[in-house]
Amino acid sequence: MSDWPQGWTGDRNDRYGRGSNSAEPEGARAMPQVRRAAPGAGGPPRRGEPPLPPGLSPYGNVPRQQPSQGYDDYDDGYNTGQVYGQGNGGGPGAGGPGGGGPRPARRKNWKRRITVGLVTLIVLLLAVGIGTYFWADSKLRREVNLSKVEDRPSGGKGTNYLIVGSDSREGMSAEDKKKLHTGSADGRRTDSMIILHVGDNGNTMISLPRDSWVTIPPFTGPDTGKRYNQTQNKLNASFSMAGPELLVRTIEYNTGLKIDHYAEIGFDGFAKIVDSVGGVEIDVPQDMKEKHAGTDLKKGKQTLDGQTALAFVRQRYGLAGGDLDRTRNQQKFLSALANKAATPSTVLNPFKLYPTMGSGLDSLIVDKDMSLWDVKDMFFAMKGVSGGDGKQMNMPVSNSGFSTPQGSAVQWDMTKVKQLMGQLKNDEKVTVSSN
Repeated sequence: MSDWPQGWTGDRNDRYGRGSNSAEPEGARAMPQVRRAAPGAGGPPRRGEPPLPPGLSPYGNVPRQQPSQGYDDYDDGYNTGQVYGQGNGGGPGAGGPGGGGPRPARRKNWKRRITVGLVTLIVLLLAVGIGTYFWADSKLRREVNLSKVEDRPSGGKGTNYLIVGSDSREGMSAEDKKKLHTGSADGRRTDSMIILHVGDNGNTMISLPRDSWVTIPPFTGPDTGKRYNQTQNKLNASFSMAGPELLVRTIEYNTGLKIDHYAEIGFDGFAKIVDSVGGVEIDVPQDMKEKHAGTDLKKGKQTLDGQTALAFVRQRYGLAGGDLDRTRNQQKFLSALANKAATPSTVLNPFKLYPTMGSGLDSLIVDKDMSLWDVKDMFFAMKGVSGGDGKQMNMPVSNSGFSTPQGSAVQWDMTKVKQLMGQLKNDEKVTVSSN
């Protein structure tokens, strides 16, 4: 008598599967079935019927086996009518009443995607901006040490920049010198000098004629260590004697105004900046032609490239006001250049911005304490002056043909100069006018 429940068969000799002694290869396994017993036959109770007492159950006291994880897991769900092979999600309720429809697509979280995209963009822009700042800052030539300047006046309100255009030919080839009509003199001399005051009551640009007759205070030669006595000479002579530090000392000595920052650019750097922004439009006040500077311009509005712009700011002969007209042209052009370089078409265009910054900063000599941020403030202050937010003027003079042992010079009107410097030092609105 078989111990197997009713409906099972123990004869597995004609089947293939695990544990078969047949020599034939093991094929698809035949799954033994449990036939549902007829009512009252002692089989498992129908769904909804109470289970039989253990004594009447065909299983006796043998506990029902739990489903295994192996190949013999045939009873799990088979008797409920499930079909093997549907896999996960194949049961009722998956994809609809029949279980065969597609699952509904998960809604995309567009808000999260937009947030992640914006954060990524901001991080990228910050990285580029910081990298650009340090790249540009490293190009500044911090060669002037204002701490060496002797007997400095007390500081005032606002910030005072001394902007110098020199005739330095550093880095220029013989072809460049010929093209720009610069000559081939060694060293560097001041070709223009401008005090730029930046304050809360408007910015002011004041040109200092290079032939201004001033007092050059006592100083120590930077190369020889020799002490030199006070002398009277032209302002640009102080630069030739002992460089930027003595020029700053001379201006402070004669004006009483403390210079906070120094910036100098040579011929070649100036021309490259103009070319990098695509030229600068300027209203030429009169026909200009002069062989020394290489000028050949007609009166009226026109766009100047680096070569013609340099000639325009350098010409002094043939102008009605001589060197005073020349300084006015320099201020006019520098303001127009700053205005052109600070436009969105340049600042937001990397193909213009980087060449402009590269060509300008490579040739810009500044003091050791001047940061790139200070350069930006100086630049935008000049732009503001050209836009009407400030004043452009020459240092007030009383005599533009003053005779000296060094030739004709310009004599300042010291009464007006004292009043003007007091207004700048206190950051007051400038009311003094130049002659």
